[in-house]
Amino acid sequence: MPTPLYDSLRTLAAERPLRLDMPGHHGKPLPGGFPWPSELDFTENGVTGDLFGDEPDAIQAAEHCWAARFGFDACLFLTGGSTQGVHAGLALLAGQGSAAALDRGSHRSAYHALALLDLTPHFLPRPWLAEEGITGPILPETVEQALNASPEIKTVCITSPTYYGVLSDIPALAAVCHAHGAKLMVDGAHGAHLPFLGYDGYRAADVVVVSAHKTLPAPGQTALLFANGFDLADLRRWGSVYGTSSPSYVLMSALDAVRDYMAGEGTARYRETARLADGLRRRWPSLTRRDGLALDPTRLTLHSPDGFALAAALRQRGVYPEMADRGHVVCILTGADGPEEIPRLEQALTESGLTGPAALCPPPPEAPGAVLTPRQALFAPREALPLADSAGRIAACQIAPYPPGVPVIAPGEQIGKKHLAYLREIGYNKECCDVIREV
Repeated sequence: MPTPLYDSLRTLAAERPLRLDMPGHHGKPLPGGFPWPSELDFTENGVTGDLFGDEPDAIQAAEHCWAARFGFDACLFLTGGSTQGVHAGLALLAGQGSAAALDRGSHRSAYHALALLDLTPHFLPRPWLAEEGITGPILPETVEQALNASPEIKTVCITSPTYYGVLSDIPALAAVCHAHGAKLMVDGAHGAHLPFLGYDGYRAADVVVVSAHKTLPAPGQTALLFANGFDLADLRRWGSVYGTSSPSYVLMSALDAVRDYMAGEGTARYRETARLADGLRRRWPSLTRRDGLALDPTRLTLHSPDGFALAAALRQRGVYPEMADRGHVVCILTGADGPEEIPRLEQALTESGLTGPAALCPPPPEAPGAVLTPRQALFAPREALPLADSAGRIAACQIAPYPPGVPVIAPGEQIGKKHLAYLREIGYNKECCDVIREV
């Protein structure tokens, strides 16, 4: 498979040019033997290409390879993580001042985008899975109801997979959106590996954002923005608004090289990881696939009577999970985890003695009413207040415990006594929250 950007930078570096531009290391090793491939760390110099430029170059060729592999019309490299892609994608689809149907469990970057673009959110609830103690997928009928009730909504944004590995039926959701003249955007930050395992659900969406660095062997901050029905110029326009004008060539060339790796050995290793993860789910209490609940085949969400204690016990044994909540511990298994790593995890689980049925967690109460728009809440003066004393005040930020990772209170919403009671019931341990300062 071609790696046009990576190859062009290697060729240029081999010529040992006198570099009198950025970055300041000029291609020399960093002090102290810091492991950074300085020789590939170029700037736009007329030969290396321009991420946000119009002329065809090696960067565009590398992006085209990704678009073709994932089945999209266009792809833009992101060096600001999926946050950059969520901002750019919502700007592309929703513009400024419109209405959007938003997965209430969206990443905070989506909430910030609501404020920056002055969008009116219509939140999409997820069903509560009582047995598992988490939220389930966004249902097509939920989107249908939202679009019927508010025809002005022309943008729908959901998260798939969730932190726990729950997948929504994207083709079904896209069909509902398109029947109403709306576009579907998917925050797939945790799903960059899925198309390499045969998953093609993303192709039905209009815009998809994935974080290469979360599940692929890629450096931090590397992500990708995909789109159907838009060309690269559209993606560049908004990517440049939310991204640096000095994107890292090391990060971009790593994206090029990672795709090539995943086309061969990487996919084979990931398939083996999926097989090993399936075995772990059979041997340890964990979230498993069933009718109506599709899951990322490599995500391991362990059940525990005390997820926080289990996570602490694992860390004491040198095993660091991604996240813990009251009844779960989430481990991100990737192609880097194989027959040598899995026994170490199982030994730590055995020694902990803390796996078992997940601690029960009640569903969150009905969302409070909005008093301010997301934009007003973001820019309003704020103050820190003890959570116990915040009843009646307006939240300036998300209050989102795990589980379910869905904001009990979103920015601009009024904090109610029942919401504080719920937070106490589930052991939410933050003592303070940011509220809008009273004038």
